[in-house]
This record gives sequence, structure tokens and C-alpha cells, in this order.
Amino acid sequence: MHAAKLLIRNYLDPFVRGGFTLTIMTNKLRSLLCFILLTSMMQVFPVETAITGYYLTSKSIVEIKPCGVELCAKIEHVLVAEGVDPISVLDNFNRDPKKRSRPLIGIDLLQGFSRQFDSSNSMKGGRIYNPRDGRSYKAKLQLHDDGNLTVQGCFLFICAGETWQPVTLTIDPDGAPIAVLKNKLEHPEW
Repeated sequence: MHAAKLLIRNYLDPFVRGGFTLTIMTNKLRSLLCFILLTSMMQVFPVETAITGYYLTSKSIVEIKPCGVELCAKIEHVLVAEGVDPISVLDNFNRDPKKRSRPLIGIDLLQGFSRQFDSSNSMKGGRIYNPRDGRSYKAKLQLHDDGNLTVQGCFLFICAGETWQPVTLTIDPDGAPIAVLKNKLEHPEW
């Protein structure tokens, strides 16, 4: 027992002996805690800014942005034939008859996504609204290194989705949106 006390005392002795050594250790501990805090914050914030922005979907341009503690994906523009007013495209297939007269522009497609990716750069646990059939599905978002976002909606074990491409959106003088792809998907068949 005496040997154990002596061993512990000898181990702790440099820290107890002088206030200088104890101060250095405290500063090192403070620095370590600050580093851990900053590193954990860096794992959240860059991912959030990486996913925010405008995306070209198969039928629209969507803006993903923070809304409180969750992510929103609001439809900014609906892709329509020449001469058709995008505001005139309605949420015709919504399961709630009261919502069928609302325009698709402005609808939030995402619910329940916490703005944090897991280690595989994916987000799960939220839902996505599909205006094509008026239903919401369990969803998964996968952000790729090239900035593309794979969006999947699942019913039971069947999942379907599409890849959204990041775009830079500007408005020309007559009010029409101009979307320029930030990267290009490879389409060898085109």
C-alpha cells in the first residue's frame, strides 16, 4: 500500500510541485478543450454551408437553406413550357383538398432534417414531399464531393429518387431566372 501511494505521489509530483507547471498544464488543457470544441463545430457548419444553395431538380429549381434548426427546400421556380406562367402550376395532387389550389412555387419539400450529415455525408430521418403524387415519404439526402445531391424518398423498402445539381441562380432584367450549373453531370448518351 505504501508503494502505491509513493507511485501516485511521484506521478503527480511534477504537477503539484510548482504553480508554474500546474498553470502550463491548465493552459494545455484549456487549449485542448478549445480545439475539441472548434473541431466539433467545424464538422457541423461546413456541411451546412455545403448543402445550402440552389439546385436544379427534374421539374424545378429549389433553394435549400436553414429554417430554424432544420433544413428547408423551397421551390423557387417551376420548369414549364414557353408561355406558361410558373405561378399557375398548382399543387393539384396534394392529399389535402384545401392545398390543391396553392402554387408549387414556395412549397417546402423537406421536413425533419436536422442540418447535420452523418459520417457518410448523408442525412436520414426526415421526409420529402413529392408534388407529383401529393405524398410525403421518408427520405435520405446524400451530398457528393462534386456538390450534387442525391435525394431519395422511400415507401417501405422501396426507394426512388433523383440527383439534384447545384446551380448559380440570377434574375435577368425581365424577371426570368437564369440558372447556370456549377458542375456538369456526365451523360455519355447525350
